[in-house]
Amino acid sequence: MKTMIKTLAAGLALSTALAAAPAAAQVNSIGVANLDAAVQRSTAWTTAMTQMQTTYKATIDQLNARETAIRTELQPLVTKLQTDAKAPNPNQQALQQQYTTLQQRQNAAQQELARIGQPVSRARAYVEEQIVGKLDDALRAAMTRKNVSLVVRPEAALSYQPAADITADVTTELNRLVPSVSITPPANWQPGGQEAGQQPAQPATQQPQQKQPQGR
Repeated sequence: MKTMIKTLAAGLALSTALAAAPAAAQVNSIGVANLDAAVQRSTAWTTAMTQMQTTYKATIDQLNARETAIRTELQPLVTKLQTDAKAPNPNQQALQQQYTTLQQRQNAAQQELARIGQPVSRARAYVEEQIVGKLDDALRAAMTRKNVSLVVRPEAALSYQPAADITADVTTELNRLVPSVSITPPANWQPGGQEAGQQPAQPATQQPQQKQPQGR
């Protein structure tokens, strides 16, 4: 997802949901399904994302503003490091110190952004968990309706005709099984069914890591 929070949300990887016929059985048809896309195109998901833009607007605005400020603060450090690394006979010890300082600042920024965006991260993960909980049922229903015996991810298929893609059918079944979801997690809920106080939600945004400086 290329929206406010990426990487897929807080330990909730989508299932591959492969349904294979027995080895000795005849495979009637093979389908292809992008399960991430099926979830993200569902009515429950799109409605929840719209609701979150309103409900968590203050947090999102704060997160975006702070991210912009951090980028502005760090850019001079990045520029100086890159410039010094390209200089003739650069001081490697000084470059390493600059790099270490930059990494420390970036790590601190990531942690700060994660704290700010944590309510949004939790809400997004909660939405995903509710929909993904019905994903296997939706996939199997779509397979039955399309008379498909085996489903693979698009990246696992060398080539396929558009008719083999049952992603839209999975979305249709998701819309039937889970037409709406809540964007407000229970007080003690954590992604993946963890207890409160364990693994925190992942950062909403991340600063790109810098390569180790090397002089010419």
